[in-house]
Amino acid sequence: MATPPLKNNNDIIDDESSIDDDQEEITTQLDLPSSSTMDDNNITIMQEEIMQTERGNNKRYIPLLVINYVCLFIGSVTSSLLSKYYFNHKGSSRWVSTWVQSSGFPLLLIPITLPYFLNLTKRKPFTDFTTKMVALSISIGFMLGINNLLFSWGNSFLPVSTSSLLLSSQLVFNLVLSIIIVKQKLTFSNVNCVVLLTLSSILLGLDSSHEKNGTKMEKDKYFIGFFCTIGAGLLFALYLPVMELVYRRVYCYQMVMEMQLIMEVAATLLASIGMSIDGGFSHMKVESERVFEKGGRIYWLTVTANMVTWQMCFMGMAGMIYMTSSLTGGICTTALVSMNVVGGVLVFRDSFNAVKAVSTAICIWGFCSYLYGLYTKNSHHHNHSSSSIEKDKENEMIPIINPFLTC
Repeated sequence: MATPPLKNNNDIIDDESSIDDDQEEITTQLDLPSSSTMDDNNITIMQEEIMQTERGNNKRYIPLLVINYVCLFIGSVTSSLLSKYYFNHKGSSRWVSTWVQSSGFPLLLIPITLPYFLNLTKRKPFTDFTTKMVALSISIGFMLGINNLLFSWGNSFLPVSTSSLLLSSQLVFNLVLSIIIVKQKLTFSNVNCVVLLTLSSILLGLDSSHEKNGTKMEKDKYFIGFFCTIGAGLLFALYLPVMELVYRRVYCYQMVMEMQLIMEVAATLLASIGMSIDGGFSHMKVESERVFEKGGRIYWLTVTANMVTWQMCFMGMAGMIYMTSSLTGGICTTALVSMNVVGGVLVFRDSFNAVKAVSTAICIWGFCSYLYGLYTKNSHHHNHSSSSIEKDKENEMIPIINPFLTC
């Protein structure tokens, strides 16, 4: 069979007028094995290499990445502060605190449907979904619901600064599970960051068992909060690489948000069952009218704002995992620890002694070292990719659809 003539990059540019903007093809050069029986695993690996090369040149990638990190930043900091505000003013239902973390899922319909109605994509929402993808999303959603409950328990017993720094321990689990599940490479920057953040959490745990918003607290409540927070960190660390593995079967950002919506529905169902058994829904009305110190209006405003900010947090995290990696997503979350600590000190007057200051400094140090390692790695990868493309100009070319543009 005759081989069709190959197009170089100039030919592709000249033909852009005949290609729909939402169906742009990115033609990437690859060295193909001589065997014609190349398996699916090799194809998947090569497609991932293509994605790494093309992301830097994609006009939509950087703005979308920035938007997701801004959502993660705002959502993470404000949701933690609002949850603590709820408990500080006599809010007592941990099921309510759990429920608001996922019940704002209808907000995800905005990033799901808006691109279609604005004619930014021809793909209709929720197309190309398989039964397996739906089942995976529901299962992970239940796991996320349990994680939300553990976080609520931990946050109700511990100061914001303490719980935030304890959650940084999830990075240890994240690195180990990423190595096992998604074959994350072990590097000096990874290990250095994990060691420093672990040391930060240990220092905090040894120092903070006597405080709760500047007052003495019972040991049993402290340890419940401590271990619930550590458990939440462990489940979250498992959630990150599992989602990276699932997202490898997803070809556009819109599908990521659709899967996130299904997960949030499952987590909300789990929380709603718990609230129904515990009488949480009827308790919300009583709590807003008779218990909450700031009155019913502020109560419902706090609940609504918490729903919005949690969705921003989860949306940003999902986008970070899809566009980078689970480990980078965990690192970005840990980077917000210092902001949560500062917020807890400024808003709730949490104590900030010398040990906690050192712990925060070590946390920031670890994050900066990881960023430097990531920058070095990306620079090396960019130089290597550029030299490979120049060297392999005469090799066979495989057209790959760019998922950021076709979705």
